[in-house]
Amino acid sequence: WRPFMSILYTPFGFIFRIFYDLVSNYGLALFLFTLLFRLILLPSSISQQKGTAKQMRLQPKIKKLQEKYKGNQVKLNEEMQALYSREGYNPMSAGCLPMLIQLPVIFGLLGVIYYPIQYVLGVDSNTVGEMTKIVQGLLGDTSIKQNLLELQVFNHLDEVIAKLPNLSAEIIDKLRGFDYTMFGIPLAETPSVATLSHIGSASKQELILLLVPLFSGLSAMASGIYTWIRQKQTNPEMAKNPMMGCTAFGMPLFSLVIAFQFPAGAGIYWIMSNIIAFAQMILLNYTHSPKKIIAKMMVEETVNRRSKEENMKRIAQREMEA
Repeated sequence: WRPFMSILYTPFGFIFRIFYDLVSNYGLALFLFTLLFRLILLPSSISQQKGTAKQMRLQPKIKKLQEKYKGNQVKLNEEMQALYSREGYNPMSAGCLPMLIQLPVIFGLLGVIYYPIQYVLGVDSNTVGEMTKIVQGLLGDTSIKQNLLELQVFNHLDEVIAKLPNLSAEIIDKLRGFDYTMFGIPLAETPSVATLSHIGSASKQELILLLVPLFSGLSAMASGIYTWIRQKQTNPEMAKNPMMGCTAFGMPLFSLVIAFQFPAGAGIYWIMSNIIAFAQMILLNYTHSPKKIIAKMMVEETVNRRSKEENMKRIAQREMEA
C-alpha cells in the first residue's frame, strides 16, 4: 500500500519540504502548502464564476424550453443539452467537483503527516527504516500500525539515537528541533467520534482533537451558505439546482466526516483550505461578479457580431465589383 501511495507522497513531500526548510515550522509550512494549492485552483474558481454568469444568461432560454416541452422530460433534456452545447456551458463545472479535486491532495498530504522524518526532514529511507525497527523493538508491540511507527521515533528519540551511533549530528538536530503540533493540537492523532460518548471525562487532548472536525464543518458551512445566499440574490433559478444544495449542505457534512477519518494534520489542512477558499470567493464575487462577466460577454458578442457583419458586407461588395 505505501509503495503505491509513495507516488503521491514523494512530490507532495518535496513541495512541503521546500516550505519547511524556508520557515523551519511545520504549522506555517502547512499553511503555505495550503495557500499554494488554493492559488493553483484559482483558475478553476474563476471558471466557476464564468459558468455561473453563463447560467444566468441562459435562464430565459431555459424557461422557454421548460414551457415548450412541459410534460416531455426526454425531449426537454435533449434540448437542454443542445443549448448547453451551443453556449459552451458545462453544468458540472459547479457544485461538488471542487471538493473531489482536493481528495488526491488529502491523500498526498498523509505522507508528510505519517512520515515526517522522511518526507519533511529529508532523512533517507534506509536510516528511517533502522529507526522504526529500533522503535518496534522497544515497544515490543506488533499490533501497532506501520504508519505510526515513524511518529513513535519522536517519543523514543534518546533511545533511538543511543542505538544508532553513526547517526549524523545534522539529523539529530533536525529530529530534536521538530515540533509536530499546531495550536497545541497533536497533528498525528486522529479525532474520535467515541469521545462524544464520554465528553465529560475526556482528556484535554481528546477535547482539543474534537475541535478539528468541528471547525472543519463550520468553515465549509460558511462558504456553502454564502454561495447559496449569493445565488438566491443573483440567480434564484440556479439556487434551486441540486448541485447548489450539494455545495451548501453536502460540503460541511463531507468536511466533518473526513476530519474524523484522518489525522488532525489533514483536518487542519481542510480548515485552512476552506477559510482561504471563502476569502477567495468573496474577492472573486467582487472582481468577477456574474453581472460584470455578463456585461463583458455582451460587449464581446456585440463586437464579434458587428465584425462579422462588416466582413459579410465586404465579401458581398467584392462579389458585386467582380
